[in-house]
Amino acid sequence: MSSPFTPDVPREAMPPPLFNACLTMAVFNAAMLVSVYFAHQWLVDPQGHLIPTDFVNVWAAGKLALDGHAAQAWDWGIHKQVQVAMLGHDYAGDYAWHYPPPFLFIAMILAHLPYTCGLAGWAIVSFVPYMAMMRGIVGRRFGLIVGAAFPVVLANTMAGQNGFLTAALLGGTLVLMPARPVLAGICLGLLSYKPQYGVLFPLALVAASQWRTFLAAAITATALALLSWIAFGAESWQAFFHWMPMFSQAFFTEGRATFYKLQSVFGLVRTFGGSEQLAWTLQWFTSLTVAAGVVTLWHTRADYAMKAAALAAGTLLLTPYLFLYDMMVLAIPVGFLLRTGLEQGFRRGEPAGLACAMGLLIAFPFFEIPLGFGSTLIIAALVARRVLDPSTQERSVRLEAHALG
Repeated sequence: MSSPFTPDVPREAMPPPLFNACLTMAVFNAAMLVSVYFAHQWLVDPQGHLIPTDFVNVWAAGKLALDGHAAQAWDWGIHKQVQVAMLGHDYAGDYAWHYPPPFLFIAMILAHLPYTCGLAGWAIVSFVPYMAMMRGIVGRRFGLIVGAAFPVVLANTMAGQNGFLTAALLGGTLVLMPARPVLAGICLGLLSYKPQYGVLFPLALVAASQWRTFLAAAITATALALLSWIAFGAESWQAFFHWMPMFSQAFFTEGRATFYKLQSVFGLVRTFGGSEQLAWTLQWFTSLTVAAGVVTLWHTRADYAMKAAALAAGTLLLTPYLFLYDMMVLAIPVGFLLRTGLEQGFRRGEPAGLACAMGLLIAFPFFEIPLGFGSTLIIAALVARRVLDPSTQERSVRLEAHALG
């Protein structure tokens, strides 16, 4: 990658089935969002009551910070009282706040808006850099279509979650690193609001001797932490660390969020009745294996697109705490695979593998199984295939598609 943005993919080089499938899915996502709104399944219910979603925890945390009580955002009881007061009615369960204090800066901005405007506005504003990132990976026009077509777009938007921002920062780091390493590091430092993504990247950067990116990320993350310390006080960080063990107990031991929603090895084992000890054992084994593979790859002169794809997919495999909206990050390795396929030709079975991975994400809402983990494994396998056998010259599926078309 010689520049942060790749050249546009010529329309004539695009396999019609691929273009049509992505365009259809993009239109479907947009149509479904409009449909669920008018069916009163998003934002406001048929009785005119606000529908609680994940976004309610962001709004309530921001409200507490605006009122000068930032540390109380991590207190489940107080936090829910603010949510209920804003919604005007109670609801079952909890939407707890468990992010580090720097994310309160965004929450405060959103808390200035009414709930529905804040949720919709957050989805729109965070969608823009995500789309720019996908354009940079795949190619301008088709990258936008691929970004809008990704199956998790609808779920992330409806929940008012941060998947778009996470994918934009993580993908932006990878897109910018070859030509603008400092800016890439700033993106990575801003991603520190998701600590579970802060393990694999530093290891890969050290392995590749990407010291400018590493230093810029460290400075950005440290500056954010200090600013939040000044803005919200030491009590906010104390509350964050005090409540972390309780969040861990709730999610990993008690399964309050239901285990099948965790799109990880840990979630898979617990979903099928495995013990917590077994789940952690397999999760640690997977994490260490992935970390070793990614670090080894980044120490080589392998194709950068595949190194970037492996790092993004590996980041998802490394963490046990992974929900459907976090799967927006999977759009990054998918984008790199599509770019490589369009430039060099798709390998036999590659389009089918991509379709299968996307199909599992689409099917997830209908099954109480962490199918997203299967999607990540498929994409990781496709990346590994290209890494392990980069010289294989197979007949291009793109040419076959044109012949069939």
